[in-house]
Amino acid sequence: MSTLPTSLPGGTWTLGDFTVTRFGYGAMQLAGPGVMGPPADHDGALAVLREAVGLGITHIDTSDAYGPRVTNQLIREALHPYPESLHIVTKVGATRDQQGGWPPAREPEDLRRSVRGNLESLGLEALDLVNLRLGNAQGPQPGSIAEPFETLVELQQEGLIRHLGVSNATAEQVVEAQAIAPIVCVQNMYNLAHRQDDELIDRLAEEGIAYVPFFPLGGFTPLQSSTLSDAAARLHATPMSVALAWLLRRSPNILLIPGTSSVEHLRENAAGAGLRLTGEDLAELDKIGRP
Repeated sequence: MSTLPTSLPGGTWTLGDFTVTRFGYGAMQLAGPGVMGPPADHDGALAVLREAVGLGITHIDTSDAYGPRVTNQLIREALHPYPESLHIVTKVGATRDQQGGWPPAREPEDLRRSVRGNLESLGLEALDLVNLRLGNAQGPQPGSIAEPFETLVELQQEGLIRHLGVSNATAEQVVEAQAIAPIVCVQNMYNLAHRQDDELIDRLAEEGIAYVPFFPLGGFTPLQSSTLSDAAARLHATPMSVALAWLLRRSPNILLIPGTSSVEHLRENAAGAGLRLTGEDLAELDKIGRP
């Protein structure tokens, strides 16, 4: 059995029946501009993935919609056959159009096709964890998720998926999913400046369910805050390092998946997330996302 690394910040977290490093890697930025097409630097993308594993990261987040299929194919080319300790998490429920949009694809056959596509492009017989992507590009949208989630449960029962989660979901949709089948994670937008899921994070922590913030650094537009910049200057660190370190301190069930297409940037993220924040630092940073 592979031993898990201890040098990465945040330690580890258990998702169902496997354990991952709380500091992970999100592969979305390995695709071309607008998350469409191949990367400008193919070999550089492979190097980033190999460096992630070399650093000890055991949690890589991807989706067959990235590219589409580009990031999955890069992951397979760089890392297959996969180390025993590595766990790849993917998403289904959206596709891509010619304009680079993300139209929903949550009909039963859409989901079955997407799961099969992820298996093929990643070179796997079963997916460790599949998140059902909900809502739209503007964020979570209310409404029942029973039909698409039940389709994923069927695929789980068929042995194609080990564990389930939801992404871009409202708190009510999380509860609905849990009433249908166990989930091991929720993946929503959350960072220092976007704190709408504070109550949900705390509830999930009590239940032993992971929370995975996407856009942990503010999305395609980086976080802009004088408070953050001042704290970073005082700590002789980058604002990005402070934002990542704050997330790891926010709750033990938060798993990070910051993305980058640069080996150097990946190393900086991993080192920066281990920044030590004092109680005074945390109190000051907490004010950023508060009314």
